[in-house]
Amino acid sequence: MVTATFRFYEELNDFLARPLRRRPFAYACARDATTKHAIESLGVPHTEVELILVNGESVGFNHPLADGDRVAVYPKFEALDIRPLLRVRERPLRVVRFIADAHLGGLAPLLRLAGFDTLYDNNFPDARIEALAAAEDRIVLTRDRELLKRRTITHGCYVRTLRPREQLREVFERLDLAGSAQPFRLCLMCNAPLRRIPRDEVGDRAPDGVLERHNQFVTCDVCRRVFWEGTHWQRMRALMDSVAATPAQSEAPNGRDASDARDASAPGVVP
Repeated sequence: MVTATFRFYEELNDFLARPLRRRPFAYACARDATTKHAIESLGVPHTEVELILVNGESVGFNHPLADGDRVAVYPKFEALDIRPLLRVRERPLRVVRFIADAHLGGLAPLLRLAGFDTLYDNNFPDARIEALAAAEDRIVLTRDRELLKRRTITHGCYVRTLRPREQLREVFERLDLAGSAQPFRLCLMCNAPLRRIPRDEVGDRAPDGVLERHNQFVTCDVCRRVFWEGTHWQRMRALMDSVAATPAQSEAPNGRDASDARDASAPGVVP
């Protein structure tokens, strides 16, 4: 066995047993344990981790732990550019795509509304989600922390809030999506691209009176639904505008919890 001293920062503490939160603590590991093994055995999914420092040096998930190591584990930094320090992932995702698990059926169509390719099927087993995420470079969104611990899932986000609109805001803030959103690009039902069609192609796919009141229409070639800029569109536009404009909610500088504000500004050795 080897014993290392760990300190987790910010929202990563939510995954820890209460006595271990927001303080350094000693943890005994198997002699061949890696940082990933130890972090996840303490309850923190590796997808939630952005930076690991062992004795002040940035390391990856496969770094072997030694007796006496001091390990600091950080989530995503909103206010600091720490890219030169990052070692935990081989590469970023060039295109933001998601796959949502069965707990997030309300969030998936809202992400599609914002223009993000989002797979969702209430019947997807965890193994299928893992396989699709790996094959298609998708970020896994879930409320199941055990799913995020699967080895081949490299990018994921544990969604803490319960209501779909709050979940949308949470994901936008945590993943900094405002600049990447392209609203009204995808079908909310099918996740397929929408395309503009002339009014004379709408036919009987719109209710009586819609053709007389509107000139612009889009359709989904998968489900053949037709959409136009009615009152529902206006409500959805207002939602997108509010989400894109909402700053990250914070209780301390750098968007951090007040109890961690002292530590968040400068990654370093465990105090």
